[in-house]
Amino acid sequence: MNDDLDRIMAVMAAAFDPLWGEAWTRRQVADSLMLPTVFYRLIGPDGESVIDGQPAAGFTLTRNVAGEEELLLIAVEPANRGTGLGRKLLQYLAQDAKARGADRLFLEMRSSNPAERLYREFGFVPMGTRPDYYSLRDGTKLDAITFAKQL
Repeated sequence: MNDDLDRIMAVMAAAFDPLWGEAWTRRQVADSLMLPTVFYRLIGPDGESVIDGQPAAGFTLTRNVAGEEELLLIAVEPANRGTGLGRKLLQYLAQDAKARGADRLFLEMRSSNPAERLYREFGFVPMGTRPDYYSLRDGTKLDAITFAKQL
C-alpha cells in the first residue's frame, strides 16, 4: 500500500496546480485509505491498472456509502492529458462502484474546472451550487458545483 500511496502522491503533485489548493496532503490520503468505505484505482499510461513497480499516470479516490459513490479525487499527469485517461478512469469508477453496489455517482468541483466538460460528456448532471465555497490563495472565492450520474 505504501507504494500505491507514493504513486498517488506523485500524480497529485504533478497534476494539481497549487493555485487552486485542491491537492490533499499525504496524511489526508493515507488516513482516508484506512477507512473501509474508501477506494482507489491507479492506471498507467496505457489505461490499464498499474502493476508493482510501474509508475501511475492517473488515479481516482472514492467513497462508497449507502449505495452511492462519491468521487473525492481524480487526477491524470499533465504529460498524459488528452489521451483518454480521464474518461478511462471514469469508466473504471462506474464499473467499480456498480460492483460495490452503488447506483449513483456524485462529485463536487470548483466552477471553472476544465474537467467539467469531461464529467458532462460522461453523463454527470449538475444538481446544485454552493456559492463561494472554495477560497483560492489570493482570496478569490469560487462556487462549488455538485454533479450526479445514475448508474
